[in-house]
Amino acid sequence: MFHRPLPAGRARLFSVPRPSGGAPECKSEYMDHNRVIIFDTTLRDGEQSPGASMNLEEKVRIALVLEEMGVDVIEAGFPIASNGDFEAVEAVAKAVKTSVICGLARATKGDIERCAEAIRPAARGRIHTFLSTSPLHMKYKLQMEPEKVLEKVAESVAYARKLTDDVEWSAEDGSRTEHDFLCRCVEAAIAAGARTINIPDTVGYAVPDEYAALIAMLINRVPNIDKAVLSVHCHNDLGLAVANSLAAVGKGARQIECTVNGLGERAGNAAMEEIVMALRTRPDLLPFKTGIKTENITRASRLVSTITGFVVQPNKAIVGKNAFAHESGIHQDGVLKHAQTYEIMTPESVGLHRSNLVMGKHSGRAAFKAKLKELGYELGDNAIEDAFTRFKDLADRKKDVFDEDIVALVDDAVVRGNDRVKLVSLEVLCGTKHQPPSATLELSVDGEVKGVRATGDGPVDATFNAIKALFPHEARLQLYQVSAVTQGTDAQAEVTVRLEEDGKTVNGQGAETDTLVASARAYVNALNKLLVKRQKTAPDAAGA
Repeated sequence: MFHRPLPAGRARLFSVPRPSGGAPECKSEYMDHNRVIIFDTTLRDGEQSPGASMNLEEKVRIALVLEEMGVDVIEAGFPIASNGDFEAVEAVAKAVKTSVICGLARATKGDIERCAEAIRPAARGRIHTFLSTSPLHMKYKLQMEPEKVLEKVAESVAYARKLTDDVEWSAEDGSRTEHDFLCRCVEAAIAAGARTINIPDTVGYAVPDEYAALIAMLINRVPNIDKAVLSVHCHNDLGLAVANSLAAVGKGARQIECTVNGLGERAGNAAMEEIVMALRTRPDLLPFKTGIKTENITRASRLVSTITGFVVQPNKAIVGKNAFAHESGIHQDGVLKHAQTYEIMTPESVGLHRSNLVMGKHSGRAAFKAKLKELGYELGDNAIEDAFTRFKDLADRKKDVFDEDIVALVDDAVVRGNDRVKLVSLEVLCGTKHQPPSATLELSVDGEVKGVRATGDGPVDATFNAIKALFPHEARLQLYQVSAVTQGTDAQAEVTVRLEEDGKTVNGQGAETDTLVASARAYVNALNKLLVKRQKTAPDAAGA
């Protein structure tokens, strides 16, 4: 089922800026009919995960890693959502030089104009506009008749095309849309100037054969389909997002919309790392290729996990801690004799490097710098100096410092670069002789250091009460989770905290050999993310 060739004329994927008049030129690097465009929406749909929130600097950092990976299109945000979202999309557009920078817009002139303004600095920009097309959405969400929706599709795409050459149109809830009406909408969008047509499985309802048949139907029935690239955007509510995406590619789709670690609303989106490695690992059944440098996958996964506060589950495909771990004696024996007995891809192919070089308190700057480079970190001199100082402090408390320790240490510093609230000091008294437990805490709030002493039901509760006293807020603690970065009683603790306020949820992380300090860092990190999220509005129909 995966060998059906792409119809003639489907080669053009991206247009380059052109003078007024004339057809957009075609980029030759995408002429291969078996080339699949990777459209990453971690910064937009991924950020809509309950608890995920990124500030401008964090979005830019992730975008630069995605660009280095070879991601074709980066959907940087929803510019109309807030000034913060607009500024983040604009900043990404300025920072990224090779990837197409995309912004999302509803089918209104205000959204489209705001999006065009945000992506204007990009070397290559795209407006991604959308409208619901399913009977359910049209009746209850849009409260519009089908003919009015069809008119709005053409009108919004045509307006976007006046502002940029590269326009993508999405049929929200496309997988539950009546086929005849979907064909009419797609045809109208292409006629109005859309060069990418996205058919989302918005609620994760489709199954692979059904979704593949939908893509094949559009290719066979829409008369001008050869003038656009078909894209797919699958949600994972039934755990089928990756399977649906790959099935669609087999029938002619040539863009896959996905996220790092499968982040996204509800159960998430198709995981980019799973899509890319499936295509790389099974060329016999999936004769398609991407431009992704897979050796950067682990680095991107770790960065996104740290910034969003979403811990990657240990048994997650490709990037989970257990993805290349073998505990069964039979499996271990087989892997030692020949890795492919139980490994269908190498750890190195996704950027997972296992080193025998263990760092310690006698390790110097040169060795530490080399280790950072090996782990995929390119830091400036000041950042390296700060990381080295923290490493030496850690090495004084911990006999052996492993790769995972350094990753946790550097990432923990990265997420605090622009925090308004910072932990200065913490002292906790607890145990059988100290009841109730108490915490003496100092925080820096917008540069001003404040201190307080608080008590609680336990040392963690006392610490969190002290934070609330210094930075009053109404957020409720939804999750408190502790895990060890490495083995041993001297291991760093990695703490995850989830806070909820007025329907908004955020995750925070902190790492330290002292679990209570790590807890305070995680809570403060979550508070800073909450401050970012307070600035964001939630427009209706926030995404396809």
